[in-house]
Amino acid sequence: MSRDTEDGATSGATAQGFDPKLIEPYIVKDPEALALNVARALENLGKAASTWLAPRERGEIVDPVSQPLTELVKTMSKVAEYWMSDPKRTLEAQSHLLAGMFGAWTRTAQRLAGGEGAEPAPQFPNDKRFSDEDWQRNPFFDFLRQVYFIGSDWAERMVRDAEGLDEHTRHKAAFYVRQITAALSPANFVVTNPQVYRETVASHGDNLVRGMKMLAEDFAAGGGDLRLRHTDYSKFAVGENMAVTPGKVIAQNDICEILQYEAATGTVLKRPLLIVPPWINKFYILDLNPQKSFIKWCVDQGHTVFVISWVNPDERHATKDWEAYIREGVDFALETVEKATGETKVNAIGYCVGGTLLSAALALHAKERNKRIASATLFTTQVDFTHAGDLKVFVDEEQLDAMEERMRASGYLEGSKMASAFNMLRASELIWPYFVNNYLKGEEPMPFDLLFWNSDSTRMAAANHSFYLRNCYLDNALSKGRMKIAGKTLSLKDVKIPIYNLATREDHIAPAKSVFVGSSLFGGPVTFVLSGSGHIAGVVNPPGKQKYQYWTGGAPTGAFEDWLTKAEETPGSWWPHWQTWVESLDGKRVPARKVGGGALNAIADAPGTYVRERA
Repeated sequence: MSRDTEDGATSGATAQGFDPKLIEPYIVKDPEALALNVARALENLGKAASTWLAPRERGEIVDPVSQPLTELVKTMSKVAEYWMSDPKRTLEAQSHLLAGMFGAWTRTAQRLAGGEGAEPAPQFPNDKRFSDEDWQRNPFFDFLRQVYFIGSDWAERMVRDAEGLDEHTRHKAAFYVRQITAALSPANFVVTNPQVYRETVASHGDNLVRGMKMLAEDFAAGGGDLRLRHTDYSKFAVGENMAVTPGKVIAQNDICEILQYEAATGTVLKRPLLIVPPWINKFYILDLNPQKSFIKWCVDQGHTVFVISWVNPDERHATKDWEAYIREGVDFALETVEKATGETKVNAIGYCVGGTLLSAALALHAKERNKRIASATLFTTQVDFTHAGDLKVFVDEEQLDAMEERMRASGYLEGSKMASAFNMLRASELIWPYFVNNYLKGEEPMPFDLLFWNSDSTRMAAANHSFYLRNCYLDNALSKGRMKIAGKTLSLKDVKIPIYNLATREDHIAPAKSVFVGSSLFGGPVTFVLSGSGHIAGVVNPPGKQKYQYWTGGAPTGAFEDWLTKAEETPGSWWPHWQTWVESLDGKRVPARKVGGGALNAIADAPGTYVRERA
């Protein structure tokens, strides 16, 4: 049996036989000290449990546990039904698993007996969770590793080979299996993780004392929900060492602030640049620090940059839907740009769902003969959701009904819920390694600006979020020409302006294939570019870093795989390529502009006030 992987493979046992000295680091030297620290750790665990329980006893938090569990059980029961409905299939499934497990046991027994004639282990993936050398050097941990991969592979095979499942059910089942196997990894437990086991013995359990203390603190920070810390939050502050590009807030309404950044060049491009960020997370992903800031880089290239900073909504914004976000967001920003610069034509950028909103706005503008946006750039933006990835797991009629019921009570979706969903897409990278590092090893995470931003979650206005999920993920209405806004049925074919459509190759939120397919829906010329890395790093990739690469090619038609085969790869950042594209549309320059242009007064310094509101 073997398990395929894109990352290459490593063999199982790297050394024959068993060295008794390997046991030495796992022998408890001071049982009394260990027992004392275990008691202290349990005391801290009790505090964590109390912090979790208290708001639930007071009725402040009501966990809708039954609905997710019902979805999981219902989905997995359909897979089990296929394998158990026929005794022959049941036997086949059992035999496949038992053969793998028996093989792992036989190899381990042979190693313990001296290794003579031990059959080679199957190839398993290179996995960071199993990087400690004792996962292969020590027969006990090697056995656990083999059993884990064999069991995970078997579970995935059961979903993959089950017949009669509709596409959505199979997708959900595969997702749930990955979540379960990620949670049950032996790397997530003290006595089955060699590194944690050794550290527990060496420190007499002090790591567990620190870890359970952190667990209690993180429950307290989340108000009863676990706010898993990914970085040292004390090292970052918005407006102090993040989002520091000089600028002003020059306009404000109920759902957004409009920022204009100060010019850094003597002349600037005549067309101003308006950035429409997603309202899921905050705009300063494009202005993390001066070295990574796309906003600062654009200013340095001679753009007059305006950015929409969305409000972090609460119950007052419950009825704000996509029409409101277009009228009071995009259109309000366009009016502000015209007042500040006198220009009626702008280049616009939309990032992720901000790009989807911008695309809908462009289609609406086409119906209304509004020609203010002369070109649009879309970062990791989906307008067709056929291949929308694992987020589709959370979207079907039953789950949406349950979510909308929760949102009706508060007027919004809690930021923690969306953050958890995104983290679950990469649980083996964004959940369990931090669980092990923080709570089992008792180590504080390292400072990392990107993870600080990622944890700075935002709430979702109920009407806005419901419209997005139903019209995009559930009905795919924008791509089908069925989305209705302001009484008009929108068609992307009406959008004739030039589009620069950027996808990222390892994107788990807006898969590259999904972005590519959406390119064909616009009615004008589309330049499709594929960047290396993922949803964030593929976009926030300044030229000075000389990281990753990007691919360019012909028109985005046909199959994505065929386009990629013929595309030309260029090392480094795509930013200069985009700048050349923008200037090819209109490279005329004018003297640098003052913030507000004399018509608008500054309300606050950038990054403004809305971005500082934490969910």
